[in-house]
Amino acid sequence: MKPDMLLIGGATPRMMEKFEAAFNIHRLSEITDAPKWLEENGEKIEAIATNGHDGVKPEIMSKLPNLKIISCYGVGYDAIDTSVAVDRNIMVTHTPGVLNADVANLAVLLMLATSRCLVRDDKWVRSGNWANKGNAPLTRSIQNKRVGILGLGRIGSEIARKLEAFNCEIVYHTRTKKTDVAYAYYDNLLQMAEDVDYLIAITPGGSSTDKIVNAEVLNALGSEGTFINVARGSVVDEVELVKALKDGRLGFAGLDVFADEPNAPSELFEMENVTLTPHVASATVETRQAMGDLTVDNLLTFFDGKPVLTPVPECEHLNSK
Repeated sequence: MKPDMLLIGGATPRMMEKFEAAFNIHRLSEITDAPKWLEENGEKIEAIATNGHDGVKPEIMSKLPNLKIISCYGVGYDAIDTSVAVDRNIMVTHTPGVLNADVANLAVLLMLATSRCLVRDDKWVRSGNWANKGNAPLTRSIQNKRVGILGLGRIGSEIARKLEAFNCEIVYHTRTKKTDVAYAYYDNLLQMAEDVDYLIAITPGGSSTDKIVNAEVLNALGSEGTFINVARGSVVDEVELVKALKDGRLGFAGLDVFADEPNAPSELFEMENVTLTPHVASATVETRQAMGDLTVDNLLTFFDGKPVLTPVPECEHLNSK
């Protein structure tokens, strides 16, 4: 008998082919009256496949008494209550590692696009300004600049490695100092913001990092500073970010994530000192395929009675059970 799986959000055709071979699939998006359906059918669901944005709402998890595993398509899993999962011995997995390179690539791209005013200069050519007004205004280089990384995990370390090619001086802030890196450590984010040209956020979301980049940090980064966010929209006080960019207290920003996705603050749309992308850091064909494969493989491995490949840290102890 195939186990029953609840699919929250979408899945690629490649993922669906594997899912359908191994599970009885129930798409939440196709269930008209979800609360009623969960009351009547929740006890048969043993697995969930979801993503970092949708996660699993508490009212859904509470209706699934026999849930054994949640496999998340994405490295971020703050939309899944892991404390409840651990209490119920529910394994939670995610997809770290396979997206490091492309997320780091986008962080560097946002740095370059923002500092070299890529969007503005593209418009300069298309609008005829080059022919009618002459050369575009000068831009800025990222070469030899001081870059502070908020969160030096797998992706943060990859960003740092890539920026070494630009001879950037790398410093970082995390909750605890890393013992295996040579970069200078700041135990105070505000002080780091004062000392760097670029601040890159690549820390996990959740209550511990909610609005960690606040008005004070943005002010410290200053009128010549640049904020890059490839983490979660929640890590920055978005209202204060918009204000700081509008009145010049913060110089520039490159943003891939927002507090209320897919809605980004409309005040940002006409700002030439801001570069915006629609949460696409991992959105390459190659990386998304690898993420999908890992999402599926974690489920298949679990139901084959073997340790999962990539449990979230909170659930690592469950992997030996």
